[in-house]
Amino acid sequence: MNNRQLKNLKDRLWKGADQLRANSGLKSTEYATPILGLIFLRFAQSKYSKYEAAINAEYKKLKGSRAQRAIHEIAIEKCGYYLPPDAKFDYLLNLPESENLAEKTKTAMEEIEKYADGLADALPKDVYYSVNSDDDPFVLAKLFKTFKDIPTDVSLDIFGEIYKYFLCEFALAEGQGGGEFFTPSTVVRYMVEVLAPTEGEIFDPACGTGGMFVQAAHYIAYHAAKGKEINLRAYGAEKTGATVKLAKMNLVLNNIRGSITEANSYYRDPYDCFGRFNYVHRQRIVIKKERNSLLFMFLFPFCEKGVAAELTGCFSVCFCRFLQKHNLTTIATADCGSSPQ
Repeated sequence: MNNRQLKNLKDRLWKGADQLRANSGLKSTEYATPILGLIFLRFAQSKYSKYEAAINAEYKKLKGSRAQRAIHEIAIEKCGYYLPPDAKFDYLLNLPESENLAEKTKTAMEEIEKYADGLADALPKDVYYSVNSDDDPFVLAKLFKTFKDIPTDVSLDIFGEIYKYFLCEFALAEGQGGGEFFTPSTVVRYMVEVLAPTEGEIFDPACGTGGMFVQAAHYIAYHAAKGKEINLRAYGAEKTGATVKLAKMNLVLNNIRGSITEANSYYRDPYDCFGRFNYVHRQRIVIKKERNSLLFMFLFPFCEKGVAAELTGCFSVCFCRFLQKHNLTTIATADCGSSPQ
C-alpha cells in the first residue's frame, strides 16, 4: 500500500465515522471501536481465505478415519484461528435487511474469540447495538459496504496507522489536544532492522498497538522466504486497555505468537523481565542479546553517560542492572525526532 492508497483508506474511514457521528448515539471517542472491529473482520477473512482450501482439504481427507480432527483444530494449526462461515465479513455484508445485523456481528466476534486464544474479550461486541438509530436503522450496513473494498494485502501496521489517525482526528473534533503519541512507523522499521530478530523472545514494555511486533513479523517473513529458520515469540505491555485489544488483534492477523498484558511497565514487571529476553525495544532504545554480550543503542538523544535519565520503574531497574552486569556504555545514538508516549 502506497501513501496515496493509505490516504484514500483514511478518507474512507473518516467518511464512515461521519455517518456514525451524524446518525448514531455514539460519542466521537467511541467511533474507532466499531470501525476497527469491522476492519478486523475484513482482514481476518482475507487472511483465512489463503489457508481455507488447505484446511478443508485436510479435514475431508481425515474425516471418517481414526485420525479425524475437528475443523477448528486444523484451522488453528494452519492459520492461527478458525473463522466459521457465519463470522465472515462477506456473510455479514450480504445479510438481508430483515436480519439483526448488530446481533449477527456480535455473534461473529464471539465465535472468533472462541477459536483464538489470544483474542479473549478483545473484540468489540455490544457497541454494535448502538451504531444504528431510529433516524437511520441501516448505519451498520452502510459501514460494512464502506469497508468491503479495503485492500488487505498490505505490508504495514494497518491497525496502528488507523488508530493513530483516529486519535488525532477525533481529538481535533472534540477540541482536545490528544495526549497519546506513537513512534513513527519509519523509526519502528529502523529499530527492527537494528534488532535483526531471528530467534528467541522479544519484549516491548510500551507496545501500543503492536506495531513493532508487526514490523518484526514482516522482517521475519522476508528472511524466512530466503530459507532462514526463524523462531520468535513476542511479549508486550501496554497501559491502555483499548490499545491492548488492538495489539492482540494485530498479533493474530500477523501470525505472531506471544502475549500482550495490560500494565504500566514503569511500575510493574508483568513478565519477570530481568535477564529473560533476547531483544528489548523501548521506543528510544533497543537491546539485543548476542551470545554472551549485549548490544544496546539509544535512538533518541536523551541519555547522559550511558544512563537513560527518563527511565523509571521495572524497565529502569532491568536496564541499569544490564549496564552493571555487562559494563555496557552507549555505542550509538541517532536523533530520529521525539515522539512521546
